[in-house]
Amino acid sequence: MKKKDGDSRLYNKNFLQAVNNAVNGIVYCATTQTNITKQLILGTIVMVLSLFYNFTTAEFLSLTFAVFFVIFAELVNTAIETIVDLLVDTYHPKAKIAKDVGAGAVVLAAINAIIVAYFLFFRETEISQMADSLLNQIVSSPVHLGFVAIILTLIAILAMKGAFKKRELSNGVKQDSFLPSGQSALAFAALTAIWINSKNLVVFCLCLILSLTVAINRLNDKKSFAEVLFGAFMGVLVVVLVYGLTIFKM
Repeated sequence: MKKKDGDSRLYNKNFLQAVNNAVNGIVYCATTQTNITKQLILGTIVMVLSLFYNFTTAEFLSLTFAVFFVIFAELVNTAIETIVDLLVDTYHPKAKIAKDVGAGAVVLAAINAIIVAYFLFFRETEISQMADSLLNQIVSSPVHLGFVAIILTLIAILAMKGAFKKRELSNGVKQDSFLPSGQSALAFAALTAIWINSKNLVVFCLCLILSLTVAINRLNDKKSFAEVLFGAFMGVLVVVLVYGLTIFKM
């Protein structure tokens, strides 16, 4: 967006600030909108359950798109409601239409997710296969585990940021509280998943350089060393736990 005269806080100075503002929007919705909180919980449950099914790549992508599409629709609906409330102080039929249309988009996305979940999770053949050997199906697709682990890491980051934000809102005072680096968590979660799947030293070293670059960038962006270190450790831990609970307990 081209910068115009006005409050500079309305504009992003660089790409990282744009990403941080986007994350802040998601955190705001997760802490203030009950529906999005429930959808994040359901999304976590669905991702965990997907570990026990022998989904193809297309099936897993369909499931992931369905989950994220519901959350996306709810975010758009929240944005519409916020703008309408900002512009309209009293009841207006067109304001009601805008809110109803936004809510309708969420309903359609939810119906789509239910249909996708039904065909993926409640097929008799899949249920019988799951009963025969749950863990064998999981281990047969370690890449799938990596994607699920990274998604769970992202959800854990949002939950943690939301918890700190909710505490700050309840106190009414802005505090410089300890908040792990989400970018470091995702970088080292991806690093761990890539190492487990490739077991290639060259690939690991290249990914490690990229992960350390992200961590250093967060330090330069006024994140404390403890926040960056804790975020990196959290990313590694989530991935190791996902693989450990499935593969290493065979």
